[in-house]
Amino acid sequence: MPGKDEGADKEKCLERFLKIGLDERTAKNTIANNKVTANLTAVIDEAGITDGCERSVGNLLYTVATKYPSNALLHRPTLLQYVISLKIKTTAQLDAALAFLADTGLEKLDLKKFEESCGVGVEVSKEEIERIVNEVFEENKAAILELRYRFNVGELLGHIRKRQPWADGKVVKQLVDSTLYELLGERTAADNEKPSKKKKEKPAKVETAPVPAPEKASEEDLNPYSIFPNPEENLKVHTEVPFSDGSILRCCNTKQLLDKHLKVTGGKVLTRFPPEPNGYLHIGHAKAMFIDFGLAKDREGGCYLRYDDTNPEAEKKEYIDHIEEIVEWMGWKPLKITYTSDYFQELYELAVELIRRGHAYVDHQTPDEIKEYREKKLNSPWRDRPIAESLELFEDMRRGLIEEGKATLRMKQDMQSDNFNMYDLIAYRIKFTPHPHAGDKWCIYPSYDYAHCIVDSLENITHSLCTLEFETRRASYYWLLHVLGLYQPYVWEYSRLNISNTVMSKRKLNRLVTGKWVDGWDDPRLMTLAGLRRRGIPHTAINAFVKGIGITRSDGTLISVERLEYHVREELNRTADRAMVVLHPLKVVITNMEANSTIEVDAKKKPDAQDDDASAFYKVPFSNVIYIDSSDFRIQDSKDYYGLAPGKSVILRYAFPIKCTEVILADDNETIVEIRAEYDPSKKTKPKGVLHWVAGPSPGVDPFKVEVRLFDRLFLSENPAELDNWLGDLNPKSKVVVPNAYAVPALRNAAIGQRFQFERLGYFVVDKDSTPENLVFNRTVTLKDSYSKGGK
Repeated sequence: MPGKDEGADKEKCLERFLKIGLDERTAKNTIANNKVTANLTAVIDEAGITDGCERSVGNLLYTVATKYPSNALLHRPTLLQYVISLKIKTTAQLDAALAFLADTGLEKLDLKKFEESCGVGVEVSKEEIERIVNEVFEENKAAILELRYRFNVGELLGHIRKRQPWADGKVVKQLVDSTLYELLGERTAADNEKPSKKKKEKPAKVETAPVPAPEKASEEDLNPYSIFPNPEENLKVHTEVPFSDGSILRCCNTKQLLDKHLKVTGGKVLTRFPPEPNGYLHIGHAKAMFIDFGLAKDREGGCYLRYDDTNPEAEKKEYIDHIEEIVEWMGWKPLKITYTSDYFQELYELAVELIRRGHAYVDHQTPDEIKEYREKKLNSPWRDRPIAESLELFEDMRRGLIEEGKATLRMKQDMQSDNFNMYDLIAYRIKFTPHPHAGDKWCIYPSYDYAHCIVDSLENITHSLCTLEFETRRASYYWLLHVLGLYQPYVWEYSRLNISNTVMSKRKLNRLVTGKWVDGWDDPRLMTLAGLRRRGIPHTAINAFVKGIGITRSDGTLISVERLEYHVREELNRTADRAMVVLHPLKVVITNMEANSTIEVDAKKKPDAQDDDASAFYKVPFSNVIYIDSSDFRIQDSKDYYGLAPGKSVILRYAFPIKCTEVILADDNETIVEIRAEYDPSKKTKPKGVLHWVAGPSPGVDPFKVEVRLFDRLFLSENPAELDNWLGDLNPKSKVVVPNAYAVPALRNAAIGQRFQFERLGYFVVDKDSTPENLVFNRTVTLKDSYSKGGK
């Protein structure tokens, strides 16, 4: 039974907790937890509110007591003054404050930055909250009306918090509830029905008797390419093009065309990867490569790397060279490298034939007039000009006798179609610009819509694979091949790869690069393949990630970046050597060790290193002066803390236990200058905490100094592409440079591109900015893995 004094103490604590507004149940639960009781009591004392306070303030104090970062206890009194003075008065503000203090640790607190980070002084009016609530409801209206009260309200609240984190949570919730009621009315019986859930099957018990064989995986799971037909099957109709006059074009090859194609190809699968050389490739192109090159490899065929170079103004030799290099880095080998410009002569001759057959005409409308006429479904005034006249004008275009912008060649398709991509698309336009591959031979250039399908046919591509936004162009693709009597490849579209916390449109990527928001196309924060490579992500992890997503047609899915990071950790955990690096060094002097002595200890390169394998270890010097990370020391100890504190012991990884005996402070009595400690050479002490550390290579010599760049999400929002002010969503902490980290001497000879696991910190790679005098390491990913908990 508890003693009389203990019972009295609990009654006293209960009284204090009730005074700050905790409900009785919470207060009693708190008293049952000695750690939370001690923390909350200390918080109340530090805040100076022993006589009680408003419930709203008390709830915030309770959060401080339970969530305050242990590495920043020095600043807790400052935070409490902000709380009791109501400068911090919402949960969102407090969460931001706690995150800021966790990053600050024992460093001096910058009050200006602190206040900015947690919205001190920011007042959000009810009118502003109403405006945001209405915006969010409008954006999600269709889903809300479909699901009614089963719609996840937390999702709405999350969207609102992202747009205005400092809004009063109670006001937001009240407005959301009232707006939901206005939209849906009273709850119905159907709204209150819970969706039926399948019962989870209990795991089977281990039996000694034989167990039945597991259910076989589907062919598609085993081989994602099994969904694609063989080349000889390309006689089937898989696309119908309806025309406004009621007729329907059922697209397929004649037997004669297919036989001719199969004779040329030998029945092999031929695909193409057709990037436009107007920028760097991103991770979406990794999916395209996996499908294009992967299908060809699976069927023992070939894949062309074809540059879609129909726009000389946007294309550069730099991009062409980069694409070829990245394709090789990703592990793919093209059957042949080709350019759309290789076929300019054939494309021109087929355009002439298209005019002769009455399916194209020279138009003199301006771009604005073409846009207006297409929107109104109006024919161009020149649509029905004589064939001979169009042939003569097209020849004048080719010879440079017509000014740029004064004429185009347009395909005569179906201006009354329901498909916008049948509205007389442009086939050729005039550009007096030399071509980076074809030179200055041409002043007319084909459009993508005209050239792409024809070159697919000329190269005898069996499977023309592209993303879903091109699905509406199927009609134009097949119409053009049909009217020219050319072989028709099998067309299939798949969903784009959209990843959270980034943008992948070339326009936005170009804006980030040219506006110097990032450090070039290979900035490690970008999802360009050059950026991912520089960040240290292996191409094999990217391909594993893409394979795991599958070749699906479900568009609009946003894949969490954590899913990619999962595959990166899986690989680097197997392949990366371990090493020790201290980001924020705190000096520790071992007082019971001779000042001029050094001991070498063995550290493992791999966690499963065998003791008899000398190559699996590296040497680490241990002397009387070592350095630990400042985040691994605190003045005030607690039972759940495993770092170093006054009077407490920890184990230095691969070395010895040490015990803190003294703390040396600077003149301000706050900044820690150094720690004094004693080590246990017998290793009989068995503390729970294990710390990484470094020491100088010899007495009196500082440890090896390196620069470390800590990269994080480039954008704060999951889907910045949907924001009007997407540049305003950039994460200000996406790149943090630590210029003076300390590393073990074994890293001194690390080569550019070499990957390591820095123990307790994450995976890192040597950056190309490194010099022999200054090694630079980029963080690839942290050690934390939240994705695998939710499944692959």
